[in-house]
Amino acid sequence: MSASLELQNKLAIITINNPPVNGLGHATRTAIAEHLRAAEANPDISAIILTGTGKAFSGGADIKEFGTDKTYAQPSLPALIEQMDACTKPIIAAINGVCMGGGLELALACHYRVATTAVQLALPEVKLGLLPGAGGTQRLPRLLGMEICANMISTGQVMLSDQLVKSALFSAFEIDPQKLRQTTANFAQDIAAVRPLPRVRDLLVEQLVEQKVSTDFFTTARAALKKKSSRFPAPFSCLDALEASLTQDFDTGVKTERAIFQQLLQSEESKALRHIFMAERAASKIEGVDANTPLRSINSVAVIGAGTMGAGIAMNFASVSIPVQILDLQAASLAKGLERIRSNYQSAVNKGKLTQEQCEQRCGLIAGVDNYAAIANADLVIEAVFEDMQVKQSVFEQLDQVMKADAILASNTSTLDLNQIARFTKRPQDVIGLHFFSPANIMELLEIVRAEQTAADVLATCSVLAKKIKKTAVVAGVCDGFIGNRMLEQYTKQAAFLLEEGCTPQQVDQVIETFGFAMGPFRMNDLAGNDISWAIRKRRLATNPNLVYSKLGDLLCEQGRFGQKTHVGWYDYQANDRTAHPSDLVVQMIRAHAQTLGVAQRQISDEEIVQRLVLSLANEGRKILRDGIAARSSDIDIVYLKGYGFPLHRGGPMFYADNLGWDKVDSLLQQFQHGHQGGTWTI
Repeated sequence: MSASLELQNKLAIITINNPPVNGLGHATRTAIAEHLRAAEANPDISAIILTGTGKAFSGGADIKEFGTDKTYAQPSLPALIEQMDACTKPIIAAINGVCMGGGLELALACHYRVATTAVQLALPEVKLGLLPGAGGTQRLPRLLGMEICANMISTGQVMLSDQLVKSALFSAFEIDPQKLRQTTANFAQDIAAVRPLPRVRDLLVEQLVEQKVSTDFFTTARAALKKKSSRFPAPFSCLDALEASLTQDFDTGVKTERAIFQQLLQSEESKALRHIFMAERAASKIEGVDANTPLRSINSVAVIGAGTMGAGIAMNFASVSIPVQILDLQAASLAKGLERIRSNYQSAVNKGKLTQEQCEQRCGLIAGVDNYAAIANADLVIEAVFEDMQVKQSVFEQLDQVMKADAILASNTSTLDLNQIARFTKRPQDVIGLHFFSPANIMELLEIVRAEQTAADVLATCSVLAKKIKKTAVVAGVCDGFIGNRMLEQYTKQAAFLLEEGCTPQQVDQVIETFGFAMGPFRMNDLAGNDISWAIRKRRLATNPNLVYSKLGDLLCEQGRFGQKTHVGWYDYQANDRTAHPSDLVVQMIRAHAQTLGVAQRQISDEEIVQRLVLSLANEGRKILRDGIAARSSDIDIVYLKGYGFPLHRGGPMFYADNLGWDKVDSLLQQFQHGHQGGTWTI
């Protein structure tokens, strides 16, 4: 069973054993309930201890059952807690390791709590668009101050037991985790005869006792949330439930909490966040690669190219204490790259995110070299040079000659044929794509590109390494642009067609940012550099002269308007200021180009802008699935959520289209086929 019962010295010890974090799945809840009944019915038992095996008391809901019927099967967590409330014998929680979500609610329902050091405590349901649904918003304020409760519940903040050692949350504290069980047993013996049993539900909310609660507290808290969580109802609902703990009796407050929970459960935002939660876990599963595949050791890394991307890639590894060599044959470029790295780390120090000692340590792990022989013993080498096949060929041919036999050879290419790159070596099984997103030291997404002959252990090693450097990895097959940039081509194509038909860059950007994107397509291109997409178009035209796209981007670049780096792009910029100012020159250029094409400009609705941009992504995503480039629809959503600023509360382009209904999507696409450049819409 996933929970065991042991009888010892008039104590019943119930141990949750459902690894890895002792999730409260249906079988576990059932076992706990049965053991509680047995312990209460046994006249020889004077007290009950509830604890967890390994490194967790309980992490809450069982991920494997999340969203299935088992999540709600009886005994539900609220029903189990009601059983604990009615127990006539003291229940003592021995809290170790992780105590989160339903696990913390379970501990709060015990009569006493004994904790050890460094226990992680959290009610993180808000991150799934929910709130604690088993009394957490009503019990926690009866033990902790409202400010702490508001932070924990409305943000999902993790607290350590050490921070709360003097609070009413704990009845006793044991510094040595190895002694927790014995300390709890001693405590249980001491309080076994104490009556009445102290139930958290019977306490007054701490603020009522101290008479310190201010009527302005929740107003201030809601105002703070509005600045950062305005698109999500759950944080505000958490505050509503917490406020109910002050204004309602316990039973009524629990009913209020439960009603809000059920309401949030049906919200589009929670559905999107739960989809993302499951999608992130699914993305780590690689088709055709056994979970027990032996991994290669990655104890040193080399990066080819000291430009912005190469420097950012190097920082990922230094930040987790993996030594990095940066190879650049140009001394000036190498020096500039190393200085860029130091500047980035120093900026983190200035912001209080790093200590000066950490800055020096990380900088010390990065060494510049100017020849290939110097990196021969690196376990992983990542090429981050100019996006040109001839340049890549030169690099990989040299790597093939100098790198040790079991080294992984990775390319950071964003669009080029990785199979062709692998053929530049005699070891194609060791070649993989590691497509970092700019800025590489900040962006969370990593596209792992699987070439035809990439070995399973290379894929498995890079997947595990991605987690170590705090990246969310998605595996993609080989095609032009892989997942993200292949879809982006259709998105930016439609954005430019909208300009030809009558929109301005600022109108398109404002509409899609109101929809929830972090940045509209034209501000995004100005930030990335319009010359980059220009170079990609030139390459594609060389192999496909019939490629249909708007020439507006080319006209822009021909005027030297490359974006923020030149202070002019789709917008105008001032020195040291990233504010995008509308450009009359660009508007005139758009109108002149439309006139040349013979396109009659018109007023375009916000709804049409959103539909054309978002559905261009979803439609291309569907083709990517058909082509086998992505393993699952949710992987595509993760790419756009983590790498392209797609709004979290929308769940990703594929999730959005699923909710809209693919019949409706296809109906809209058929309408677009009759519009300007309608031939670019293929289903």
